[in-house]
Amino acid sequence: MPPPAPAWLLLITNLPGRNPTLRMRIWRALKAAGAGLLRDGAYALPNGERSRQVLEEQGAEIKAAGGLAQVLSFDAESAEQNAELVALFDRTDEYAEAIQHVEALKGELAELTDPEARQRLAGITREVAAVVARDFFPGEPRKQMEGALGDAEAAINARFAPDEPHAAHRKIRPRDRKDYRGRTWATREHLWVDRVASAWLIRRFIDPKARFLWLKHLKACPKHAVGFDFDGAEFTHVDSKVTFEVLLSSFDLDQDAGLARLGALVHHLDVGGIPIAEGAGFATILAGARTLQPDDDALLKAMTPVLDSLYAGYADANRKR
Repeated sequence: MPPPAPAWLLLITNLPGRNPTLRMRIWRALKAAGAGLLRDGAYALPNGERSRQVLEEQGAEIKAAGGLAQVLSFDAESAEQNAELVALFDRTDEYAEAIQHVEALKGELAELTDPEARQRLAGITREVAAVVARDFFPGEPRKQMEGALGDAEAAINARFAPDEPHAAHRKIRPRDRKDYRGRTWATREHLWVDRVASAWLIRRFIDPKARFLWLKHLKACPKHAVGFDFDGAEFTHVDSKVTFEVLLSSFDLDQDAGLARLGALVHHLDVGGIPIAEGAGFATILAGARTLQPDDDALLKAMTPVLDSLYAGYADANRKR
């Protein structure tokens, strides 16, 4: 059995002459990757394929400009030294700053429109996603950040979508798609992430001839309609799963890697949790589409190619792994 790989990577650099442009470009790239600065010209990262790629790319750029660069791998000499290295990657202050932005947003909700509030939250989510990407040793601060994002999403929904469903506690039963063909499906009007994605999923994978009713009042839901994403609906939040994920489980679609990744995005945007890189962009597109489209039928039509493209991208990325 080969010995375990060293825990750390180190980039040692000596940049050529006075070249502030190159120096700034290298510094920004290493900062974005989350590298820890040991001293001027020495940057550490936890060992891994992506870390090595980043350091070698920057080293190659330095050499091409006439400088010197070496990428070394090493283990800490003691637990104390390892703890000092790990401390270089503490993201507590960055998460605390993002939480302050979340709290400011919540305090200003009364003055914002729905699209403005969601665009602000999307911006914070992008900010957090960048921190998460370089958080190599996640701990309690990240959990607090995830909770803060979930609270902000809940606060926005409470103000602008007060009928968001509460999670039911029951077993998710398997369903046969043959029993759900050519049906009428009903949900709340003014579609947001879970509802628009669920409607796309229904028409794309479950019931291609589905007809949709967008309900102004839930009591107006016809008895023959299949309800989704509201309290008491046949398909709605169950325990930790949002409606999109419940539909995946119910119709045996959760083994599709592309749909599973799309489900993670919907989950994050609907109830919070670990940020998904594409989530902020998707939420911004959806918020903009809601302002442009005259009704929910037009909104679903406008968002269908967006969801088709996301699914195709996720599925293709999974095939390439």
